[in-house]
Amino acid sequence: MAAEQTPPPIPDEPKYGGFTRFEIELEFVQSLASPLYLNHLAALKYFENPAFVAYLAYLQYWTHPPYLKYLTYPGPTLKNLELLQQERFRRDIIDPDMMAMLMASGAKSAMEWPNSR
Repeated sequence: MAAEQTPPPIPDEPKYGGFTRFEIELEFVQSLASPLYLNHLAALKYFENPAFVAYLAYLQYWTHPPYLKYLTYPGPTLKNLELLQQERFRRDIIDPDMMAMLMASGAKSAMEWPNSR
């Protein structure tokens, strides 16, 4: 995260392994942009854990300002975060075909983006 993007420090904010909660959650929510990572989480059965599903719902705050501006890849990050709110998607992402479809969709969007500007 660039220095100009770092939010102002909160006095006495606890650190976890040297990082703030904001930094840890930013890194995690951005990792959700990767279909491979989503498939990995599904294989480890994280999406079957009600506490983890509740955490995914909590992360919806990233869809609103002022947090939105900190996302490097807001399109796929927010799309996948939205999809993860659906039980069926959490169940289906274990399927390699679903993962491949998401990867192809992301690649297509990335290729079309410069022409859409």
